[in-house]
Amino acid sequence: MHIAFLTPEYPHPNTGHSGGIGTSIKNLAIGLLAQKCKVRVLVYGQREDAIFEDEGICIQQIKNIKCKGLSWWLTRKKIQTIINQLYEAREIDVIEAPDWTGITSFITPKKCPIVIRLHGSDTYFCHLDKRPVKWINKFHEKRGLQNADGLLSVSHYSAEVTNVLFGLDNEFTIIPNPIDTLLFRSNAENSNEEKSILYFGSLIRKKGLLELPLIFNKVVEKNPKAKMVLVGKDVPDIATGNYSTWDMMQALFSEQAKDQVSYLGSIPYAEIKAKIAEATLCVFPSFAEAFPVSWLEAMAMGKPIVASNIGWATEMIDDGKSGYLVDPRDHNLFADKIIDLLKDEQLRLDMSKEARNRVESIFDIQKIALQNVKYYRGIIAKSLN
Repeated sequence: MHIAFLTPEYPHPNTGHSGGIGTSIKNLAIGLLAQKCKVRVLVYGQREDAIFEDEGICIQQIKNIKCKGLSWWLTRKKIQTIINQLYEAREIDVIEAPDWTGITSFITPKKCPIVIRLHGSDTYFCHLDKRPVKWINKFHEKRGLQNADGLLSVSHYSAEVTNVLFGLDNEFTIIPNPIDTLLFRSNAENSNEEKSILYFGSLIRKKGLLELPLIFNKVVEKNPKAKMVLVGKDVPDIATGNYSTWDMMQALFSEQAKDQVSYLGSIPYAEIKAKIAEATLCVFPSFAEAFPVSWLEAMAMGKPIVASNIGWATEMIDDGKSGYLVDPRDHNLFADKIIDLLKDEQLRLDMSKEARNRVESIFDIQKIALQNVKYYRGIIAKSLN
């Protein structure tokens, strides 16, 4: 079986910055290769048209066509032509795309079936972030969903919210994001005896980064030796127009807490594992996610987590067993959970074991890959009838 992914991002130096969508695609692609599938990733929005191989995955870069007022249309038609050519040459059997900005709107291949997977559309994230969405993005996202041959979602929550936002009644097959539990596993040699709290991901309002300083202030009041490490790209704040979320965060830290914070900026994805290993626990006070890979990575590494209690979170973490789920706006309670973990080694060990067991039993890449293979086969068979 030949599977293709159409995406705006992929984690490789040749293809530029990548976020959660790109990481989840690569994780799944590796799992599909192990199931004897062939995988091609079509990355649009690139500086050039090119093809190269990454760990057995064929990466095809697609340069957008520039033409004032018509770029969106011409680029989609270019992608459509590529899909048709690959399908006719029997190099792909099915293509999957994310819901983000509705790239498959007005892409109508002759025969190749298209699957849309909900990772979180612009409409979805604007809703969670309480921001207005661009009408053109919502239009394309809805049209992409309506024209798809198959619909997947990484969480029940994102599927339910998406149906409400677009006024649809679609049936989604739920297959969560996978994690390579052999790659992401604890290593006692990499652990750090110093008590540290790690956040990794973009520094952006929707991920609760403006709540995190206020939470950490409370932690330091009761545990003055606690340290926090931040890893990730600094993002401008849409709500205020400020060029730097990190700049806004610094103004929120108390003088005592500020001295205990280290911001490392964006680091290569390959180095993230080491930073997780060094941490005592991880925090994710996010307001807007679909099914975050970063949480799975921390859980697979056996790290206790204190995270947001919104929607998707209960599908990932069993509250009180494999992590703590708290409203990020409840700074005192969020801080108390962090403090409990910092001071109680047995609690950390118990939660670490539960977190690791949960990802192994539910989210392991081999289990998730098999679910996807079964789904793709069904879509392909249906398209041939």
